[in-house]
Amino acid sequence: MSNIIAVIFDFDDTLVPDSTSLLLEKFGVDTRRFWKDAYSKLVTKGYDPTLAYLKLLLDLVGEGKPLGMLSNQELNEFGKTLDTMFYPGIPELFDDLRKIVRNINELIAIEFYIITGGLHAIISGSNIVNDNFYGFYGCTLDEEGDPPRLTSIKRAITFTEKTRYIFEINKGIRYRDALVDPFAINTFIPHSERRIPIENMIYLGDGYNDIPCFSLLAAHRAASFGVFSPEDNKKAQHSFIDMVQYHRVQSIHIPDYKEDKDLGSLLRLAVSTLASSISLRLQSGYVR
Repeated sequence: MSNIIAVIFDFDDTLVPDSTSLLLEKFGVDTRRFWKDAYSKLVTKGYDPTLAYLKLLLDLVGEGKPLGMLSNQELNEFGKTLDTMFYPGIPELFDDLRKIVRNINELIAIEFYIITGGLHAIISGSNIVNDNFYGFYGCTLDEEGDPPRLTSIKRAITFTEKTRYIFEINKGIRYRDALVDPFAINTFIPHSERRIPIENMIYLGDGYNDIPCFSLLAAHRAASFGVFSPEDNKKAQHSFIDMVQYHRVQSIHIPDYKEDKDLGSLLRLAVSTLASSISLRLQSGYVR
């Protein structure tokens, strides 16, 4: 019987505006052209969307190129600047959820995770992320030279690849352990012995790349919430059709995590409901 709740977030356009676009804008790159090229020049030729944008990003790195001799350290430094860009209600949300769980039953723990197709080196620069998240997963890039510059893709988190990390969280496989042994995810662990059951999870994401995770949680009757920008009406319409109409998420909301806003209040309620259910099981001695 597990007494741990996992709240899992996508990163870009869920917790902060798209971090890759913000990085490109810093270097004066036309982001609309960048994303258009990713699809028209690569995705239409068979590239996975995540690999397409990573390739185009690396194509901009090098002497005399728009991103210059960009390194992982520079990405990390850029990530520190994102702490002023988190959506409203962050980071206060995390302390609120910890307090809610603690008040229901001190034996219950809550952990926060990020699974994203964005860049791990950027995310790891954020103090908000480092202070509040038990684990975070993103694409990683390798570097070469002296001074080092980004040269190749080490790990790409594609749409369905995101579900792999849900299972790593589920089985209790730590991020660093999985890096050393990428086949650790295949270890057989009986459901009754897994660290965090999927039904103890809540997932939040903003779009098509989150649908496999939404569907996985829905299959386990776990809660998911969709996030969309109120400035993008077209995306909002597609989000409603693809996420809510087909029961992949409970509802979709603008990314405002304050207590008195729709998403913030519903997320607090979802955690409270889940913690209460776990508390009843703990008190009754129920074992899955």
